[in-house]
Amino acid sequence: MRDLGVDRHSVAREVAAGRWRLHGRVTVAVHTGSLSRTAWWWRAVWEVGHGAALDGISALHAAGLENFTSDEVHVAVPHPAVPRPVDGVVLHRIRDLDLDRDAVGAGLPRVRSEVATIRAAQWAVSDRQAALIVCMAVQQRLVRAEQLCPVRHPGAHYGRTRFVRRLVRDVADGAQSLGELDFARLCRERGLPVPSRQVVRRGHRGRLYLDVAWEDHGVVVEIDGAQHRQGLAVTSDNLRRNSLTLGDDIVLTIDLIGLRLEEDLFMAQVGQALRRAA
Repeated sequence: MRDLGVDRHSVAREVAAGRWRLHGRVTVAVHTGSLSRTAWWWRAVWEVGHGAALDGISALHAAGLENFTSDEVHVAVPHPAVPRPVDGVVLHRIRDLDLDRDAVGAGLPRVRSEVATIRAAQWAVSDRQAALIVCMAVQQRLVRAEQLCPVRHPGAHYGRTRFVRRLVRDVADGAQSLGELDFARLCRERGLPVPSRQVVRRGHRGRLYLDVAWEDHGVVVEIDGAQHRQGLAVTSDNLRRNSLTLGDDIVLTIDLIGLRLEEDLFMAQVGQALRRAA
């Protein structure tokens, strides 16, 4: 505003006259109405100061994330900086913050979606919320799953680094990460019989490849990765499972992310199915 010839005395007069309104130390609204969501984001960055950028869930919202509510604005600054606290703003001091590398090139200062997704998951209030954020960012096409894999994680001090790394691998690799998860190990740990992997059956369109099965019991478990939610995969999966059910198999479906979050509950259902079949 100073570059436009509007000095602090002019601002003070407009504010005193009730035509403008202050929203912090450096932010002035040239109206007295409520601020839009975008205006609140700009206000957060301006009030925090030089080198600040939207990060985490706020950067994803600015990129277009929908159906996820957050009342706070998350802003990142380089670690040496010690900015003043700002009402409604959650400050994150990032050791290796490099806006030339990590931020979008123009407009509202915000980090790229792949970086924001990893940090939003790290800063989530629970593992469940972290998984929701990662899945929503990929499903809403704000970021491709494979873009998340090479992103550096903020550090172990956030307490969720290992979980987020596995989560990203699950989303990116889908059923391929089943080998790393080692479903057979989960069965052994609970005293359940070890299933067969990649069982072949004859279906309505030829061969069916099942993830895991106990053929003596007639129990099948299908573990769905992210690729099962894409295109016509849902239709193919439904046809396969219906065919198995009509053939008197007990068919359980477990999504891979869900298995990370609710391992005990899903494995309890597996045990219940085996007992019922027996």
